[in-house]
Amino acid sequence: MTERSDSTGGPEPTEGASGTEGTQETAAAPPSRPSGKAGDPETKGSGAPLVDLEGVSKAYGNIQALTEVSLTAEAGRISCVLGDNGAGKSTLIKIIAGLHQHDSGEYRIEGEPVRLASPRDALDRGIATVYQELAVVPLMPVWRNFFLGSEPVVGRGPFRRLDVEAMRATTRTELSRMGIELRDVDQPIGTLSGGERQCVAIARAVYFGARVLVLDEPTAALGVKQSGVVLRYVAAARDAGLAVVLITHNPHHAYLVGDHFVLLKRGTMAGSHPRTEIGLDELTRQMAGGSELEQLSHELERAPVPEHLGGRRN
Repeated sequence: MTERSDSTGGPEPTEGASGTEGTQETAAAPPSRPSGKAGDPETKGSGAPLVDLEGVSKAYGNIQALTEVSLTAEAGRISCVLGDNGAGKSTLIKIIAGLHQHDSGEYRIEGEPVRLASPRDALDRGIATVYQELAVVPLMPVWRNFFLGSEPVVGRGPFRRLDVEAMRATTRTELSRMGIELRDVDQPIGTLSGGERQCVAIARAVYFGARVLVLDEPTAALGVKQSGVVLRYVAAARDAGLAVVLITHNPHHAYLVGDHFVLLKRGTMAGSHPRTEIGLDELTRQMAGGSELEQLSHELERAPVPEHLGGRRN
């Protein structure tokens, strides 16, 4: 659903010949899923976390974006990163996705220290990122967006063309496997709701072999019902054995599906809690500022009412 550079690890795009009919010499199957994905028995729960950031820091010139932030993503679990605007969530995503490199600390994938050179490097290691602003072609059908940049072809030479039937069938099967029932995969993806487009993006990442799925505010622009739909598919990705990193500013959504919670504040860690050690009320309090809000409440209570608003004169 998202661009190939964001959310898939498929092969390089191949264009088909336009409008030329001929005998099929080769029938290429849809791109196969890489072996050893998180849902496979040999990988799930194999030991080292799929992604492990320890004491990671990042600065842009004189601006310190992250300071000693740690995060672990394990197969079959959802790690939620919560924070307000400017907390450092976007920088953390870019480091995980290989867009930016960390300055200090350690970034490990299955126990191996790495410095990812590019988003393609992350994709090759099974880390797929679905950004909030999905990159789709609204007038193209769902199946075309599902395979965008990774289209299977049939035939050779001048008879080479896109394997449309295979793409339609695969899209329908994979969406159904994730519990997504669309009216028609031939309908333009722009006609789907925001929640449905997010779900298609998740199914696409799973199909193309993602082992770690990073979701950037997937429910931020959605209503209550659509948010619930997306969260169900986030949980389905977890149940399929993927390690999910859910970035959000909504503690209620995070607590519905999360197994571990990392709170960021101005680029630093304000807390790291497993679900068993924190309740929704405390998570919300810490997310909202906790003691700072209490102090503000006391200040507002003591503030005198201005005279022009009916306050008394001294």
